[in-house]
Amino acid sequence: MKELPKTYEPRDVEDRLYKFWVDNGYFHAERDPDKKPFTIVMPPPNVTGQLHMGHAMEAAMQDVLIRFKRMQGYSALWIPGVDHAGIATQIRVEEELRKEGKTRYDLGREKFLERVWAWKHQYGDRIVEQQKRLGASCDWDRARFTMDEGCSKAVREVFVNLYEQGLIYKGSRIINWCPHCVTALSDSEVEYVDKPGHLWHVRYPLADGSGEVIIATTRPETMLGDSGVCVNPNDERYKDIVGKNVILPLVGKEIPVVADDYAEMDFGTGCVKMTPAHDPNDFEVGQRHNLEVIRVLDDKGVVNENGGKYQGLDRYEARKQIVADLEAQGYLVKVEPYNHNVGTCYRCHRDVEPIISAQWFVKMKPLAEEALRVVNDGETKFVPERFTKIYTNWMENVRDWCISRQLWWGHQIPAWYCADCGHMTVSREDATCCEKCGSKHITRDEDVLDTWFSSALWPFETLGWPDTNAEDFQYFYPTDVLVTGYDIIFFWVARMIFSACKQTGRPPFHTVLIHGLVRDDKGRKMSKSLGNGIDPLEMIDRYGSDALRMNMLTSNSPGNDMRFYIERCEAMRNFANKLWNASRYVMMNLSIDKNELPALSELETSDKWILSKLNTLIADVTENLDKYELGVAVQKIYDFIWDSYCDWYIELTKARLYGEDEAQKRSAQQVLLYVLDQILRLMHPFMPFITEEIWQAIPHEGEALIVAAWPKFREDLCFQAEEDGMESIMQAIRAVRNRRAEMNVPPARRTTLYIVTEKQDLFSAGIPFITRLAYAERVVVLAEEPEGHGSMVSCVTHDAKLFLPMEELVDVDKELARIAKEKEKVQKGLAGVQAKLGNPGFAAKAPEQVVRAEQEKAEKYAALLRQLEESEARLKDL
Repeated sequence: MKELPKTYEPRDVEDRLYKFWVDNGYFHAERDPDKKPFTIVMPPPNVTGQLHMGHAMEAAMQDVLIRFKRMQGYSALWIPGVDHAGIATQIRVEEELRKEGKTRYDLGREKFLERVWAWKHQYGDRIVEQQKRLGASCDWDRARFTMDEGCSKAVREVFVNLYEQGLIYKGSRIINWCPHCVTALSDSEVEYVDKPGHLWHVRYPLADGSGEVIIATTRPETMLGDSGVCVNPNDERYKDIVGKNVILPLVGKEIPVVADDYAEMDFGTGCVKMTPAHDPNDFEVGQRHNLEVIRVLDDKGVVNENGGKYQGLDRYEARKQIVADLEAQGYLVKVEPYNHNVGTCYRCHRDVEPIISAQWFVKMKPLAEEALRVVNDGETKFVPERFTKIYTNWMENVRDWCISRQLWWGHQIPAWYCADCGHMTVSREDATCCEKCGSKHITRDEDVLDTWFSSALWPFETLGWPDTNAEDFQYFYPTDVLVTGYDIIFFWVARMIFSACKQTGRPPFHTVLIHGLVRDDKGRKMSKSLGNGIDPLEMIDRYGSDALRMNMLTSNSPGNDMRFYIERCEAMRNFANKLWNASRYVMMNLSIDKNELPALSELETSDKWILSKLNTLIADVTENLDKYELGVAVQKIYDFIWDSYCDWYIELTKARLYGEDEAQKRSAQQVLLYVLDQILRLMHPFMPFITEEIWQAIPHEGEALIVAAWPKFREDLCFQAEEDGMESIMQAIRAVRNRRAEMNVPPARRTTLYIVTEKQDLFSAGIPFITRLAYAERVVVLAEEPEGHGSMVSCVTHDAKLFLPMEELVDVDKELARIAKEKEKVQKGLAGVQAKLGNPGFAAKAPEQVVRAEQEKAEKYAALLRQLEESEARLKDL
């Protein structure tokens, strides 16, 4: 044994212990044929990122699972890594260049990428070091980066493989385009925001002069690219104009009227303008009716050469000018306010433009079929199960995935274009000539792949795939559990499932454990704009890593958002101190140097009670963790440590520890130490630092708690009768304590306690405990009520009636006088608050929070007055 300091200081422990774990290789998972594998891949945070509360909660959850399985004897592998974050990283480096008065084009692609790699090497591991502060027991020897050589090889293999099977293609289609980031986005990267706007009703004259149609639009700037007007073929109002032309206002050219079911007769005027280059639905209608595709905005959202006199105007400036011209020329019929969903970029939050563009796509329907099957058949399960429906709905309605991005940082698309014959070569190796004509006049596609394309391969590319014979891949794949937030089910989870099913023939994990968001104490999402973010590293500095982890884990319920209260960190630090002080107490009273239980015949009732409760706790917590009920599991351990072990069992053993019977003293020490060892093991996945520090100080076998065996349920430690009996005694003690507290009787005032019960043997055996813990001078166990019980204070439990002589508890007259004085004081305070609240001037002028504070004060005065009156009534009845 080593002596523990008087107080627990996390900063003196955490760095030292983490280094101890790393130096001894406890995080490293070996391929062991005698062990079952258990694998988790960390959702790779962005290389640009800093640890936030969401990261901290997610990492804590994963660490609990991996430490639990490691202690259970699995070869537990937690693969860490970082994502190259294409858009975010490129923006970060371009911002640095702007400060130097440069752009990436000034450097050129090669030099710019060198600059990005230099930035990555300087700042990219920051979040990794922050994860270590939290206690993350990842296998850092296997840390990966989505742009490292192995991942790059896997990305190239998947791209070429899908291309060869016709599942990747290049084509001109309507995509989501961010004019600020100047790149394409997938459907999942567009966030829809309800925004106020307008509905402009515009007159389109028929070319033959026979009339006009009215078109309503929210984006008048796109009318520069109109190539038709659409009506429903069943709409009687417009059947005579189908096939005619209308004159496009401001532009002056004639465009046809077509009939298509896309137009809704009961929406607006029933006439819809067709802009095939700037709307996905218009594009589809245009394809069916051979409408011209005219793009009028460039990559930065500026009107291009097809916009006539509006060329060079930003899209919103062009909108203002076009509306003004429509009104001036008599085409504008009316303007209505109109709220509608506007697509915004998930990165910069600027408005996205639907634009026709030549991009690379993945055909999703064929891939979605197997990804749906493995979830519907239960091969992969969502926890909570309700998220299965969200996943299924998205997969059933999935559209082709735009995977090309107009960036330089990322996995460059492995396609080369021949300048001589026009052929496109797609290759696993860098092409040096055209595969069709042999020409060396080839250039590589400048686009890179969507970041999610590479991270979709994460569960298997990190284990050595595409080398399917790689030992790690053979042993650790498929992985077991993915821990992630509900906000990236579409971004990442779905893509990992269909990618793994297609490339490996197996789903990447059997369970997806979904967590919610960490919100502030008011329930708001943490954000820079609100300024309500809380730095987890600051919490660790103030309260310790264990306290922060416990705050999040005890508040955690799968799939649900949680509110973060700083006060709970303080409460959990107090719990850590409670565990620390209890451990110090046990160690100061130990004269044994080996952790083993006494013979069962030597156990007393209190020993059997705590061991039986511990046995049940072990079974429950193990089951909870197997079901991913992390919050439920840790709350049970917390309650057991605080209540059963510290507040009760330690107190119950004091008489034996300080007594003269050496055999009883030794058995008490043995049980105290055994239970302490077991609760340290149970709590270790949740509070790894303090539990390891204490465990290293107490008598133990083995090198470290992190690799000690997980506790197991033992049939021989089931003592239900003794447990029930002890609970009866404790219930009686609680009842007496509560009654005394109601009457403000100090612990030092000891009284006679009469216990009337049918279980006389049980309560007689418990007299030593009852005498000490119920503050009794003497305890008398009876079959019938004692003489004069009518004038005694009483309380009742399931198994007993308890009586305390009133004259031994309190001086009634003195106590009534005290209560009367206290009532007068409270009544005076209540009257003052009520007068203030009843003043119309105060209610009208005072701030709302001040009025509310006074109302709460009045409620507290009233509650206290009721308590005093109840106490007074009880005393008068005696």
